[in-house]
Amino acid sequence: MPALSARDRFIEYMRKAIDAKRLIKLTLGGPDSKKVDLQNVFVRPVKLQEGQRLQFVYRSATQDVTKNVTVEEGLARVNALLEADFRNGHLFATDENVTLEQRKTRSPLLKVERVVSARPPATTHDRVKHRPIEPKQAPWLHGLGVTDAQGAVCKGMEAKFRQINKFVEILQSLVADAGLAAPDANGRARALRVVDMGCGKGYLTFAAYDWLRGHGWPAAEMLGLETRPELVELTNRVAASHGLTGLHFRQGTIAEADVGPMDVLVALHACDTATDDAIARGVKAGASLIVVAPCCHKELRPKLKSPPGLAGALKHGILLERYAEFVTDALRAALLEWAGYEARVFEFVSPEHTARNLMIAAIKKHPAGDAAAGKRVRELAALHGIKRQRLVEALGFALPG
Repeated sequence: MPALSARDRFIEYMRKAIDAKRLIKLTLGGPDSKKVDLQNVFVRPVKLQEGQRLQFVYRSATQDVTKNVTVEEGLARVNALLEADFRNGHLFATDENVTLEQRKTRSPLLKVERVVSARPPATTHDRVKHRPIEPKQAPWLHGLGVTDAQGAVCKGMEAKFRQINKFVEILQSLVADAGLAAPDANGRARALRVVDMGCGKGYLTFAAYDWLRGHGWPAAEMLGLETRPELVELTNRVAASHGLTGLHFRQGTIAEADVGPMDVLVALHACDTATDDAIARGVKAGASLIVVAPCCHKELRPKLKSPPGLAGALKHGILLERYAEFVTDALRAALLEWAGYEARVFEFVSPEHTARNLMIAAIKKHPAGDAAAGKRVRELAALHGIKRQRLVEALGFALPG
């Protein structure tokens, strides 16, 4: 009898967890962007009047779609999605976590991690939503002014709290897709070093540290870089007061500060070309994962040459501003692909929370110098008359003079 494939074994772990009522949730990530528009699929057990069901949440850039199906149909759906649309699966049960990584250039990898005292799975249909960061379990939120002394989210900070949790949801998927969850050669969880450039008050830096330390990286290190000394002093004080060893903040600029090696580079809402400086720092450091949310696209706006047919539209300032944002971020994504990364561009949080809601995530996949991506960079630059641009120059990419 032939041995079961890694995917078949993963489905068998899922079946056994369901039968024993041990399944908490399952996440599918690493979408094949050429085949599917989905970002993730989330699965959890629910108990309905009709009996035991599996609830599927299909998440795309614009909406979530929820469907409840029977257990057998759910198992078949997960198998089909892993076969055709997603590379990675992450199963969370009360006594174990199981990860499937279907790697393009190597054999699929199935990892089983035993866990202790995981909470029992909730199966009610209208349960309270579980968040990666729970306010009463993260006392540092109070030190940053997000919650009160009783752990309740402060009035006016609800959107910030939602943003914190959304960021962690995105980060946990990207870290897995980047292969950073893999153990080292001795079977130990690998160390992880994350640098957050332009971290401000450190909301997301603390959140990333909190989640990583509690989900497989007990020795994870976080460095927050910020130019304002009063914020550096505040964040270091809060980290120290809660005994968060491995979490540090330093004063400095994105372009010049000495931050050392990194596995993950984060830069959210760094203004204008500071985003380009951050991307360049991550690429040159060989970061496995780069995550940026650009802000204030000023550099290219006065330099753009209107493509044929758009001159009349771009005479309006608001349209020119938005078009310059599009061109800038499209150029950044193409440059990242030329540098050997798989680039993803998507909505970070809902537009009602912030107008600056676009995120670029890049996962290191190949050596730098992809010819097709380089051609896209040159064509995009030529179409808009771009001779110079900060990231182009920082990465040493040659544009025609």
